Amino acid sequence: MKKRLSLVYAPKRDASVFFLLLIVLLVVGGSIAGVLFLNYDPIQEALATDQVIDTIFIFEGESQDGEIKPLITLVLMYYPETKRAAIFDIPGQVGLILKGIDRVDRIDSLYNPENIEIYKNEIASFIGNEIDYSIVYNLDTLEKTVDLLEGVDLFIPAPVQMYDSTPPILFTSGLCRLDGKKARSYLTYKLPQETDEAVHLRRQRFFYAFIKRIGEQNKMLKQKSVAKMSYSFMKVNMNEREQMKLFDEFSNINMDRVSIQSVTGITREVSGQTLLLPSYNGNLIKEMIRQTLGSITAPAEGQFSDRVYTVEVLNGTTTNGLAGRTAELLRGFGYDVITVGNADTLYEDTVIIDQLGYQVVAQNFGGIIRCSNIQVRTVELESNTVEEAVNVNYKSDFILIIGGDFNGRYVIEE
Repeated sequence: MKKRLSLVYAPKRDASVFFLLLIVLLVVGGSIAGVLFLNYDPIQEALATDQVIDTIFIFEGESQDGEIKPLITLVLMYYPETKRAAIFDIPGQVGLILKGIDRVDRIDSLYNPENIEIYKNEIASFIGNEIDYSIVYNLDTLEKTVDLLEGVDLFIPAPVQMYDSTPPILFTSGLCRLDGKKARSYLTYKLPQETDEAVHLRRQRFFYAFIKRIGEQNKMLKQKSVAKMSYSFMKVNMNEREQMKLFDEFSNINMDRVSIQSVTGITREVSGQTLLLPSYNGNLIKEMIRQTLGSITAPAEGQFSDRVYTVEVLNGTTTNGLAGRTAELLRGFGYDVITVGNADTLYEDTVIIDQLGYQVVAQNFGGIIRCSNIQVRTVELESNTVEEAVNVNYKSDFILIIGGDFNGRYVIEE
């Protein structure tokens, strides 16, 4: 009988041992997976795998009907290898056929302050590029963040005095350091004669100064107590360690070489609201993104590869307003158009006069409008030094003279 009992119970002991070993393996495996997960750093992976890091920044405010909507939405694209970055502004009134509702509406109609994923994904689809991270501030948390940064430096071209508002809006002209309350005022006031576009440009300038200040205050922001406080002021899709690493990377950006590019298009009234309908059905912004990504990821070519290039646009045709429209196109690609006017005579062929003398840079410029007719007109330098080149007396890097072969977007070659 004893032998029979031992034969009956032996398999149960074997099963118990098996299950015990299984539990141990699961615990050990789970512990290893947990450690790997806790040590996983997607920003470090981006640095190691040579990727562009895309971050969407949203400053929230109240619309006229009391809804929480973005005051401004910008996408910061940063390439760690070259330390270059680009900023794209996506105005809320951009009109698109929105996938979520299957109708033409403002892109910010999709904004939900409790869950921005639909809005973020729509913007990613619009620009044709994935967005890795999101950072959202409302006016209260932005005010606290600016104070944490010990202010944000801004140049204010003309004094602002609005005594009839509560509280009064007062800004002196010149370089000013705005504290949190002043920053809030700067983002939200509107003068009686001020256009919506002027208000939006002012918000762009603030964002630029804000990112620059984050870089300047990076050492302070990495202090443990400060980092925790800074993180608490944001709504983000990353942990505190990732956010600190991201801001650490932003400190490497040379902000003096970064411009803010914006969506261009035609303003139209649609269903009782003003919409900005993107040029060329939104394909232009995707092309801008592609060219900009190529620019910030390309190895430096010569002494001036990182600078913002200046352009004169002259109309050599009989089409009124063509130079102005082309200037807006070039500004969308990040060029600084300093002169818009008419050529001395009519031109059959569009020509680019390259006064900088760097072939790759000139070809990239010509590629925007598919113009290969590039003539070099450079100034001879005595010592050929960077200092002399920077101070050389020419008005612009490029002169674009529009000819009869230009259809408003591209040069049409026969």
